[in-house]
Amino acid sequence: LILKIVQNFEVQLNQDIIKEVLVYKVGFLVCAAIGILYIVLMPIVGFFLACCRCCDNCGGKMYQKQTSSIHCCRRTLYWSAFVTTVIILAGNICMFKSNEALSVSVDQSPVELNKTIDNIHTFLTAVPEQVDYVVNESYKTVQEVTGNLDAIGSQLGAEIQERFKGAVDPALHSVRLLDQETVNTNVTVNKLNSSLAQLQSSVDRLQANVTAVKNHINQTLSKPNCTDCNDLKPELQTLTLGTSITIPSLNEFQSAVDEVIKTNLKSKITEVEDYFNSIPQKVTNDTKDVVRSSKQLLGDIKTQISQVTSDIPLSSLTNLLGTLDQVQGEIGKVTPEVERAEHIRWGVCVVLCCVVLLVVVCNILGLVLGPLGLSPKTDPTKRSCTANCGGTFLMMGAGFSFLFSWLFMIVVLLLFLLGGNIYTLLCQPWNNGQLLKLIDTPGLIPGFEIGPALGLKTNISISDIYRDCEKNQPLWTTLHLYELINLDDLLNVSKYTEQIQQHFENTDITLFTVTLLSPEVKNQLRSFSTKAKNVDCTAITQQMNNISRINLNTTAVKLDNLAAVQTNNEIRKELQNEARDLRQIQGDIETTIMPQLDNLGSTIESLRSITEKINGTVGEVLSNVEAAQDFLNTNTTQIVKTESRKFLDCQLGYFIVYTDWANLMIRQQVGRCGPVAGAVDSVDIILCSHIVESLNAFWFSLGWCMIFFIPSIIFSVKLAKYYRKMKYSDVYE
Repeated sequence: LILKIVQNFEVQLNQDIIKEVLVYKVGFLVCAAIGILYIVLMPIVGFFLACCRCCDNCGGKMYQKQTSSIHCCRRTLYWSAFVTTVIILAGNICMFKSNEALSVSVDQSPVELNKTIDNIHTFLTAVPEQVDYVVNESYKTVQEVTGNLDAIGSQLGAEIQERFKGAVDPALHSVRLLDQETVNTNVTVNKLNSSLAQLQSSVDRLQANVTAVKNHINQTLSKPNCTDCNDLKPELQTLTLGTSITIPSLNEFQSAVDEVIKTNLKSKITEVEDYFNSIPQKVTNDTKDVVRSSKQLLGDIKTQISQVTSDIPLSSLTNLLGTLDQVQGEIGKVTPEVERAEHIRWGVCVVLCCVVLLVVVCNILGLVLGPLGLSPKTDPTKRSCTANCGGTFLMMGAGFSFLFSWLFMIVVLLLFLLGGNIYTLLCQPWNNGQLLKLIDTPGLIPGFEIGPALGLKTNISISDIYRDCEKNQPLWTTLHLYELINLDDLLNVSKYTEQIQQHFENTDITLFTVTLLSPEVKNQLRSFSTKAKNVDCTAITQQMNNISRINLNTTAVKLDNLAAVQTNNEIRKELQNEARDLRQIQGDIETTIMPQLDNLGSTIESLRSITEKINGTVGEVLSNVEAAQDFLNTNTTQIVKTESRKFLDCQLGYFIVYTDWANLMIRQQVGRCGPVAGAVDSVDIILCSHIVESLNAFWFSLGWCMIFFIPSIIFSVKLAKYYRKMKYSDVYE
């Protein structure tokens, strides 16, 4: 109806609309008519009733006829007046309570309004902060990727190194073991040569001694006076240590060991390790240009995403913040005046309540004092002062009712028209959504078009905004920002990422293939392995066994036996001395040669153990090195490309994750406007639920009392005659 009135107001209100308005307002018109009749008739009736009673009519004559039903009539009037008074008292209590509730509501309204405005202020302030947060996250993403590009050597290089380790580390480990075994072999061979030289020197010295003793024995046995000496001469042929202790293949093996040591396997290992340790620096050097160009593109990405802040109409929110500040300032200025006016209103309403309460008190006193002082059988002219006071109070209540009721009905009528129309024209349409539709009426508020103000193609209704905010929807859907901002295009960084990807694909990270072991070194290792197998310790073991079996004591015993049969003392003496010399030489063999043989034997065993392992170790080295070399030769380029792609995909993945997150945040999270709907509902609660309802409760309670003043007057006037002292008596027979 209001929409029709607004739409046709500037043209001309036709009869149908006027009729519809009258039908819509018929309830108000009827109530207003009743109120006006009350206001007009009540003082007139009171005036004529007073004049009539002054003329001893209308119950004004102080005479009461005594009938058989007088007591029944008095009781009926009493309880009727009592019930009416209770009803008026209930209305009066509601007046007090509604007046106090209205006062509290008005006093709290500025505080509640400020809280509501603060909530809106917080919301409007949070929206730019949320947008800035989303944009700032893009800066963090760009910084993260920029940092990774600056550290591309350590990151990408480390991944390439890790891929190489699986194949190269076993080869380097086996070469390292071989180098250690080569050093141990060289030590063992040198120790063996030293032991052989020492043993050979000892054998040569003892051999010279044996030869000298042998010559002396031969001379003694050749003397003519020597008895049975010719039988011992064949024994002299066994007196010899003449043995050359050598290992035929040892020199060749020593040469092979020396050749391997000269190759310096440690330096080869160090060379390979240095090569792999240089990969990060090599990656850094080869990617300088692509890193620099990628950083420039990252700056372009940062600039593009930052446009989200400028494209979203945040300035409108800033203007609203200024408006809210002005509203709060105005509320602060008006609040003292409102409080002063509310204090006056509260005082006036308290007076109204007290006047109604006065009527109630007069009625209650009349209803209490009248029965207390009344004796039913007493003559009406002789009624007690107490009963007479009860009747007087009832007449006072009726008089006050006539005096103030029509004035109070004016107040009821005014408040009814004010509160009722506010409720029907504002609160009720507010609750059912019609008020928002009225505000949405085109042209109702000149220049009030939210859509064009935000730069949108379509207009947005207040109803739609409120409905979305009730669902706590984000501003993206509530304000149709998708018409204003092409978010997909702003967050589409694929054109930059494709350029970065193309730059990386055009960048060639060249890693020269390293040679783990040269062919010469491999041949030397094979020769080393072969000669290790050719080392034969059997011959020297036999030679050592021959030396260990030498026993000169046997020959010495034979010489002692031969000396015993000699008749020539000189020959006997010589044979005994020669036997003693042989025993001394045998003692030297046992104390000098035998320990050296034991030492040599342990050294030979160590060498045999080493030579048995060398073949397997060398084979493992050559196999691992060959596998590692083949892996490097065939996979180096592919590994570099694969790891470069993984590194690039990881960096670009940051932007994919960010754009998805930013889309989600802006479309579904930023600016959830539930606080706006909450603020509107708060204003509705403050104005309608608290102030208007309390106001309507007050005028309704006051009107309730005024309506029941009518039966109260009737019952009080009628009942008063049963308690007041009459001037004229009447005897019932």
